[in-house]
Amino acid sequence: MAKQGLRVATYVRVSTTGHGQTLRHQERKLSEAAKSNGWRVVATYKDDGVSGSKGRDGRPGFDDLCKAVTRRDFDAVAVVHVDRLGRSLADLVTFLGLLHDKGVAFIALGQGIDTTTATGRFMFGLLSTFAEYERSLIQERVLAGLATARERGVRLGRPPVAQGVKAAILARHAAGEAKRAIARALKVSDGTVRNVVTQAAAAS
Repeated sequence: MAKQGLRVATYVRVSTTGHGQTLRHQERKLSEAAKSNGWRVVATYKDDGVSGSKGRDGRPGFDDLCKAVTRRDFDAVAVVHVDRLGRSLADLVTFLGLLHDKGVAFIALGQGIDTTTATGRFMFGLLSTFAEYERSLIQERVLAGLATARERGVRLGRPPVAQGVKAAILARHAAGEAKRAIARALKVSDGTVRNVVTQAAAAS
């Protein structure tokens, strides 16, 4: 395990289903590991009742952890089990990549992963390889699905903006109204307003 005196941040999460897990149970496991290994726990980040399938924006504790990693507020991040970080292998490796870029180690008690050691770094390399494989499979499935949809005559992409909406956007823009205000008033996206205005300027 990691050397004594290491400044460690812990992350604990229980999902909406829970399966009998509690934050307190995870915190106790991590506290015991810190005590036996001489780590100094400097912060604990929590997400209670949040599914691991949610992204960073849906997990405030995890988001705060990522921000602290960017600031390098500690030397290592420790979890009871890697699945506490999320359900996607690709998302896990993205997070581990952030840790690696910032020089922050990763410790998972359940898997015996510790990237302060050579064995832990080897396991990280394997995870990266598997994540790349997963991304490739997903990309292939998406491309195959798009090809099938085209063969069936399905129109892909965003629906075209109605002519009446375009006219309203251009009229408001010509009157000096801000693009964001136009989008709110007409209940369309900011990007739609920008595209309509840009296309009209290019055609003039």
